Amino acid sequence: MISLQNLSKRFGETVVLDRINLTVEHGERVVIIGPSGTGKSTLLRCINFLDRPESGTIQINDLKVDAARASRADILALRRNSAFVFQNYALFANMTAKQNIMEALITVQGMRRAEAEQRALAVLAETGLANKADSYPASLSGGQQQRVGIGRAMAIGAEVMLFDEPTSALDPEWVGEVLDLMRRVAERRQTMLIVTHEMQFAREIADRVVFMDGGRIVEEGPPARLFDAPQDERLQRFLRRLSN
Repeated sequence: MISLQNLSKRFGETVVLDRINLTVEHGERVVIIGPSGTGKSTLLRCINFLDRPESGTIQINDLKVDAARASRADILALRRNSAFVFQNYALFANMTAKQNIMEALITVQGMRRAEAEQRALAVLAETGLANKADSYPASLSGGQQQRVGIGRAMAIGAEVMLFDEPTSALDPEWVGEVLDLMRRVAERRQTMLIVTHEMQFAREIADRVVFMDGGRIVEEGPPARLFDAPQDERLQRFLRRLSN
């Protein structure tokens, strides 16, 4: 379970997140949509302090952190309970696919190297990349690199997986394979918070869709209601632009 209360973030004088309140239940898949620059990715990044929020609280299960007073130990604890999938893969170029997955297991979770290697190989098999274990990112397609990134998040076994527009950097031919892997992860009732522009995917996978605009949550609800009968005028305009 994730609970965000009055979470706020500024960049200089610009308010990016304006007192966000959001709860995601255990096993729930929540998709965040909205115009570019409205704070969607920043919201995800603030959950595990890739960007530091100015105020508010972040709770994952029994761990509750006050953003204004968060210590290094608090931040590490949040990161152990959440796994982040970046839009630009964020793989280490000098490490193989297997080593990229092993790294967090060893450095963050303190897992023994032999056990981390075994876990990494199992995850690569799950993602369909067993034959790429010793390949470096430069030799992998964009879709394969993103599947390694998702595999890295899967291996950690975190309570929540955070997906920041995981298909936005991909050529169209690789989008399908990444979305298919995310569907398989979702089938396990993994708690997922996903920022995406893939509206059909959001309709298929989400238990709930959240629409953000201007750093605030404007409307939320089940996909069918949000997409087929939006209430807020800003959401109506957003969906009309997408359909044109």
